[in-house]
Amino acid sequence: MPRKSKAGVRSTIGSNPERNRSHNRRVVLDVVRQLGPVGRTEISRHAHLSTQAVSNIVDDLVADGLLIKTGRLRAGRGLPPIQFAVNPDGGMTAGVEIAADHISTLLVDIGGRVRAQRTIAIPRNDPDSVLPVIKAEIVAAQAQLKSSVSQLLGVGVVMPGPFNVEGMTSVGPTTLSGWADFDAVATIGQMLGAPVTLENDATAAAVGERLHGAAKDLKNFCLIYFGQGLGLGILIDGRPYRGANGNAGEIGHVLIERDGRLCSCGQHGCLEAYASVQALAEKLSAAGILGIDYTRLEQLHRERHPMIAEWIKEAASYLAPQVAMLENLFDPEAVVLGGALPPGLLEDLTSAMQPLPLSVARRRNRSEARLIHGRTGRFTAALGAAALPILEAMTPRLDTAQAAVREPMNEEIALVG
Repeated sequence: MPRKSKAGVRSTIGSNPERNRSHNRRVVLDVVRQLGPVGRTEISRHAHLSTQAVSNIVDDLVADGLLIKTGRLRAGRGLPPIQFAVNPDGGMTAGVEIAADHISTLLVDIGGRVRAQRTIAIPRNDPDSVLPVIKAEIVAAQAQLKSSVSQLLGVGVVMPGPFNVEGMTSVGPTTLSGWADFDAVATIGQMLGAPVTLENDATAAAVGERLHGAAKDLKNFCLIYFGQGLGLGILIDGRPYRGANGNAGEIGHVLIERDGRLCSCGQHGCLEAYASVQALAEKLSAAGILGIDYTRLEQLHRERHPMIAEWIKEAASYLAPQVAMLENLFDPEAVVLGGALPPGLLEDLTSAMQPLPLSVARRRNRSEARLIHGRTGRFTAALGAAALPILEAMTPRLDTAQAAVREPMNEEIALVG
């Protein structure tokens, strides 16, 4: 586990054998990312590596374009030490959210800055239809960059769950078709020539909100994520909780009405059938309003359309007890609402859920709100997706063999950028 240095910055334990060189590169990158600009001596102290080892690794990272020299620090006597920082143009990651009706793509540099973002509607969401779009969107996003970036360090891909559950039909407007037995990691990785990390969209959205949004100061929180359906991202002690098979947080398929509305999973009465973007779209469709997208939803809310108000009231009545349940189960610092709902609509939904039912979160010394709305908007899952390969590339792991495995990350999330 990472540990705190005297300066309060997370440092990591490195080792010198050649077999751990990949790990040591991660250690050095992570230290420079957190402290930079920084000299070799300081890197050595925080990374717990010898000065010679750090010098060799830094030279390699500069040659690879991942670090840059930023001049010399003038302090004290003697030759001032050369300072190094992460090269914002040295590498980039892509975050791709595959949703039921669209694909969102972000490019993020290794300093954590978003450099390009795109969204495109898709008429079909099966692998054969989606894969060419992913490649074309990444190419188009790269073409938007003002300066060229030398390498794509990795691609984070997120999609809605649940994954491979017997008895769940996974057919409908909130699901993806044809992905159950498809090796997305290997196929997309081969297509793009870059390592791929696959994650559930709600979990990735929680990572995005932790790195860039309302949960920056939270280590224990739950994010109720509005995609087309409804999911839950859970962070415990700074780590995403995924469950045994990556399906933790499928709150959309909690039963809240016996023999209620049909859900895409095949059950009747799921929360998602009442409190999701799709449920709202169905209400609007019944009122003769078709073709709902984010912009149209924003406009209808601004115009105070009665169907929007009706959905807010209904969704709030079902979601408020779920918030109290999450508080009793996980004792989070806060519960966040985020995702593909316009900010004003999220604010109104948050207000409509008050007062929340009694739970363990009601404490005399509580200063923060129990329920807050996210700040990263509809790109939150793509932001989290882009962060996954950044953390993969820059967060040290003691098991260097695992570094080559394209699996979702589990390490504590340190703020990027």
